[in-house]
Amino acid sequence: VQLQASGGGLVQAGGSLRLSCAAAGRTFSSLAVGWFRQAPGKERDFVAAISRGSGNAYYADSVKGRFTISRDHAKNTVYLQMNSLKPEDTAVYYCAAKEDGIFNIGALYDYWGQGTQVTVSS
Repeated sequence: VQLQASGGGLVQAGGSLRLSCAAAGRTFSSLAVGWFRQAPGKERDFVAAISRGSGNAYYADSVKGRFTISRDHAKNTVYLQMNSLKPEDTAVYYCAAKEDGIFNIGALYDYWGQGTQVTVSS
C-alpha cells in the first residue's frame, strides 16, 4: 500500500487546512488510518484515526473539537480537516494505515506516507 499525504502549508493562527491521504494498491476502507505529527526535536504524536468499516473516529485530546478525520470511499482518500489552528500545531504530519486495533500507537501501523509540513504562525 502506498500512501500520499498532501495539503500542508503555512497558515495564520485561527486558520484552517485540510490534509489528504490518498492510497494506492488497496481499498482504503479495509484499513484503519491514522494521522500523526512530529514537531522539531519532539517525538511523533498521535493526532487522529478512523477505523475501518464503521469509520469510528478517535482524536488526541489536544485536537478534539478542532480537527475532524473523514473518509471519501470513492476517492480512496482520508482527510484531516484542521480548524482553529494554533502555533503548537506546527509539525510534519504523517498518515499511516493498519489492519485495525489500537489506533494511537504509531509503531503498530504497517504503512506510512511521506510527511506534509504544517506551519501555523502566531
